[in-house]
Amino acid sequence: MGKKGSKKGNDRRGIAPNMLLKHVENTAPFLFKGELDSKSPGTEFIEKLRFYKKNLKALNNIDLAEYFHICLCAHWSTAGTFVPTDVDNQIRESLWKQDSILKYIEKMAKLTMESWKWDYSQVTNRKSYNRINNEVMSTHEGTWLSVAIGAYCALVKNKKDALASDMAELIIAEAKKEEALMLQLREDQDHINFLRAAPLLAHNFGDLDRVMIQWNMDGSDPFFKEVFKLGHELNPNYDPILVYTGKVNKEFSSKENHRHMSMRQPKCLRKSSKFLIPVGPFMDDWGKTLGQSDLLDESEKAEIVAAFYEGYKRQDQAFGYIRAFRALTAELDQGLSTLEQYLPFDLLAEIKNSPFMELSKISREEFEADYVKKLEEFVCPITKIKF
Repeated sequence: MGKKGSKKGNDRRGIAPNMLLKHVENTAPFLFKGELDSKSPGTEFIEKLRFYKKNLKALNNIDLAEYFHICLCAHWSTAGTFVPTDVDNQIRESLWKQDSILKYIEKMAKLTMESWKWDYSQVTNRKSYNRINNEVMSTHEGTWLSVAIGAYCALVKNKKDALASDMAELIIAEAKKEEALMLQLREDQDHINFLRAAPLLAHNFGDLDRVMIQWNMDGSDPFFKEVFKLGHELNPNYDPILVYTGKVNKEFSSKENHRHMSMRQPKCLRKSSKFLIPVGPFMDDWGKTLGQSDLLDESEKAEIVAAFYEGYKRQDQAFGYIRAFRALTAELDQGLSTLEQYLPFDLLAEIKNSPFMELSKISREEFEADYVKKLEEFVCPITKIKF
């Protein structure tokens, strides 16, 4: 297959699978170096990429369903990295509209259902857990919801009503899972983990909404009404906690969890899954991991510090990079001074005289206590809920 993808009959696919594997390796080289488990239940998507990486010729004659499967594997493996693979629109829409879709739609739909249970916990640090049943939530659920709703629309369009109904049930089950997590965190009065989970839920329902609009879903459809704008509008099928969570995210977290463009520069961050970025602003543990790591030399740690500062300047109300900077430099023998020889003189002077440096003096306990206090004082304007 050439660089522009393949064309079989009148099917037009996007990026060629061999190029897609190169993109995956570029952003997540650790996938192919034995660092991760690919044998346990739910991790087969990692093993599939490893198989094709070793057997590139096997890509020459894959059908639409297998191409879709590879795209899913690639996106699940990289959605938590600094540069996710750009196959969103293919797995959400374009592959479901191919001329040969009727031949493959059932297999693709069943793959989508299976992927709900894939274990992505090794390939993201943006996650939260329900301590009652240890269910995990991440931004990967947004990826899954966006594919599942595209599958649902394609199934309806192609009159596969039984499968469409099964897909709708799973989408509702995912929404209920996220609702249960937020209710549990509130019941536990776990302020920090609630604040960490809020942007995940907002992201996930935002992805769902976008693809519902993308497919021009019928607004009068009962299923549409059941799952649209769950983080924005009160819905009789769900607890008001979802709208409250959306407002908490807007108030406290939305400026923290953007695309992290500055962190794409230090390629050294791609060496290990342990370096994947967590939910902001609670990045102290991440910074500590980076500071302690023997996989990073001092020049690389200096490059990361420069990226933290650039990220802060791009998004000056985001404090996560400051927390990571404080924790990273605290692990070095002489703090920031350890890295001075690797940083440009003018940049070092700018950092030392900046609000960034001043704010980095705040302890983790003081920083998190301030968030706890602000969350307790916050009243949701729509639901009137307080934490």
